[in-house]
Amino acid sequence: MIYIKKICFGCLLFCAISLSGNAQEHTDTDDLNFTEIRQETDSSSFKTAPNTIKAAERTDTNKPVSVPKQENKTLLGIFISGFLGGMAALLMPCIFPMLPLTVSFFTKGSEKGRAFRRAALYGIFIILIYVVLGLLVTVVFGADALNSLSTNGIFNFFFFLLLVIFAASFFGAFEITLPSNWVNKMDANSDKGGMAGLFFMAGTLALVSFSCTGPIIGTLLVQAATTGALLGPAIGMFGFSLALAIPFALFALFPSAMNKLPKSGGWLNSVKVVLGFLELAFALKFLSNVDLAYHWEWFDREIFLGLWIVIFGMMGIYLLGKLRFSHDSPLAFISVPRLFLSIVVLAFTVYLIPGMWGAPLRSVSAFLPPQETQDFDLYTTGLLAGKQPATNDGPHKYADKFHAPLKLNAYFDYKEGLAAAKKLNKPLLIDFTGHACVNCRKMEANVWPDKDIYNMLSNDYVLIQLYVDDKSEVDPADIVVTPEGRKLNTIGKKWSDLQARKFKSNSQPFYVLLNPRSEEILIQPQGADYEIAHYKKFLENGLKAYNR
Repeated sequence: MIYIKKICFGCLLFCAISLSGNAQEHTDTDDLNFTEIRQETDSSSFKTAPNTIKAAERTDTNKPVSVPKQENKTLLGIFISGFLGGMAALLMPCIFPMLPLTVSFFTKGSEKGRAFRRAALYGIFIILIYVVLGLLVTVVFGADALNSLSTNGIFNFFFFLLLVIFAASFFGAFEITLPSNWVNKMDANSDKGGMAGLFFMAGTLALVSFSCTGPIIGTLLVQAATTGALLGPAIGMFGFSLALAIPFALFALFPSAMNKLPKSGGWLNSVKVVLGFLELAFALKFLSNVDLAYHWEWFDREIFLGLWIVIFGMMGIYLLGKLRFSHDSPLAFISVPRLFLSIVVLAFTVYLIPGMWGAPLRSVSAFLPPQETQDFDLYTTGLLAGKQPATNDGPHKYADKFHAPLKLNAYFDYKEGLAAAKKLNKPLLIDFTGHACVNCRKMEANVWPDKDIYNMLSNDYVLIQLYVDDKSEVDPADIVVTPEGRKLNTIGKKWSDLQARKFKSNSQPFYVLLNPRSEEILIQPQGADYEIAHYKKFLENGLKAYNR
């Protein structure tokens, strides 16, 4: 059933595919050199892992612990997001009317083969222009800066404001345009013949359509950059431009198909408005990231869901023609596709409502603030009915800042959790997580509530949750000085450095099963795995290795 929901709501959430995919979230390691931390360097934090790993295959913990690579899945998600964004851009008022005009230019007075070659070159130049734009983002910011964007409070708040501006633009408050002299110069150069003329025609399309495509491109680049993937912006732009380029080449090859396209009209502006609602909805995710990282504690799950319910409810009302903007055309009747889309949107709105009382909303749980920020939560109360969690041994360090999901008895400090595991003679489950980690929230909402998994987390393991993106200052006594001389003065920096230096990874979520007495890794660490059976086997194998 959950897959059916995802298919139904996929058309609403296309902008966020790159965040909700199976990719891991990355954090910045600030040009970290992977050298061994010696005991005297940090007397208040953690020990260096021993040189042996107790597993089927033993490896040196001073060497990187291999974890299945998620980079390809990340880039695939970004490409799909970009391609869907390009398809949406095709329906913008700035681009759709240009299809017949541009295609007629290629086919007029040319044989079919030559017309297609020229249109194909035109499409290739469109792709080239946008891919270069994506590469420029990587070159300007750099790989390390791209990694840090997803956890930086200033950038997240800037992205929130940026998406709100984009939404206002789509609603018709103003148009985001480039200087007219740029467009004029590009258009003048497009009169040249040959390949140069085709290139400048493609450039003219990119500049003229910027008022419509700019917000889509901006959103795509923000999402691609915050995944931390080095080639993310370029891959996103490739998908976007490919979706734009294909129709021009195909219609040049089959010009008669142009007659089957719907006529331009007010429906094109409706596409812009719908995208405006989506931009506004996804802007809230970036604001939530800031709220969580800095512990403002005012933008909780109920407020987030309340705003989403209003936004998507208004979108459904708009699609029914009951809400109009100043630049909308009069709607004499509702078309069947528009009616079906309004049904999907309003059904999605109704689906969100139980979340106000704690329903997990697993289809969109990755985007929502954590379940533990819910003030009135009937779901967790019902989940724990009849279950006996492990006895809480008193207040834990940093418990005033963090709250474990599902009311688990988690620790938030490595040293404290390690001592508790030794005392209880239980293996450790270290969960390297983050406030901005959408895959972490998805694991906690979709996998951890399983009855068997919850029992193991609660009774068989000592759980340590280490937030690698938290901005809270640590006590002076807890400041860690690395061998490179850097002072790790925040909770997030401290645990990010621990993960990178000790376990040679910087992705979240990252689950490590550890023997607390020897600090040996019991089995191979892993990242997000939404198959309950796989994660259950991971925990069971850890227990077997510990009890050998």
